[in-house]
Amino acid sequence: MPATMTPATDPTIEANVFWMRNRRNVITGVAILLIAAIAAGAYWFYRERRNTAAAEMLGGAKTAADYKRVIAQYSGTPAYATAQLLLAEQQRNDGKFAESNATLQRFISENPKHELVSTAWMAIGANLESMSKPDEALATYQRLVTSDPHSFNAPLAMLAQVRLLKEKKQIDEARKICETILTQYRDSFAAGEASRQLRLLKPPPSAPIVSQQAAPGPQVRPAASGLKQQPPAPPRATNVTPPPAAPQPTGPTGAPPPQKP
Repeated sequence: MPATMTPATDPTIEANVFWMRNRRNVITGVAILLIAAIAAGAYWFYRERRNTAAAEMLGGAKTAADYKRVIAQYSGTPAYATAQLLLAEQQRNDGKFAESNATLQRFISENPKHELVSTAWMAIGANLESMSKPDEALATYQRLVTSDPHSFNAPLAMLAQVRLLKEKKQIDEARKICETILTQYRDSFAAGEASRQLRLLKPPPSAPIVSQQAAPGPQVRPAASGLKQQPPAPPRATNVTPPPAAPQPTGPTGAPPPQKP
C-alpha cells in the first residue's frame, strides 16, 4: 500500500505556507526591481538625449563663446571634454596662452583617464614656450614622458626636449635623448627625426696632429705654358790651358816637305 504524504512534506502546501508568510516581502522586492529597471532605462534615455544635444551644440560651435556654452550646459558629456580642448586651442590662437593653460589644466583634472590627456600636456608645453618659459616647458615635456611613457605623444615630447636642450647648449643631454628615442621608439615617426638630429649633434672631428719635419727645399716653379723653355747654357770655362800642337813631319834634311800646289 503506497505511503501517503503528510501535510508537513507536501511541496504544494509548503509553497503556499511560504507565500502566505513572505508575500509582502516578495511583492516589495519585485517592485523594487521593476522600479530600478525603469529608473535605469529612464537615466539611459536621458543621458543619450543629453549627449546627443551636447554633440549637436558642439558641432555648431565656432567661437570661444560657443565652446564655453557647451561647457556650461553639458558637463560630464563627451562633448564637454572635447569643448574644453577646442576652447584651449581657440585661446591659444588668440594669443591668450595663460588662459589656454588654465583651460587645459581643468581638462586634465576633470578627465585624468581621458585618452587625450597627453595631448593636453603637449599643448601646455607649447604655450609655455610661446610665453618664453623654456625651463617650465622642458619640465612639462619631461613630466609627460615620465607619467605616460607609452603615449603616442611621448616621443614627440622627447623631440621637443631635444630642441630646447639645443637652445640651452646642452648638447650631451640632447644627444642622449635622441639615442633613447632610437632605442625605445624605433618604430615611431619620431625615430627618423631623432636620427637626423643625432647626426647634427655629432661632435666635430678633432684636427689631425701634424708632426714637425724638416722644411722642404725650394721647389722649381714650372714655366708658363705659353713660353718655350730654353736649354741651360753650358758652363763657361775659365783659365783653360790649350792643348800642345801636333808635331809637323820633316824631310830627310830636316826641312819641312814642300807644299803641293
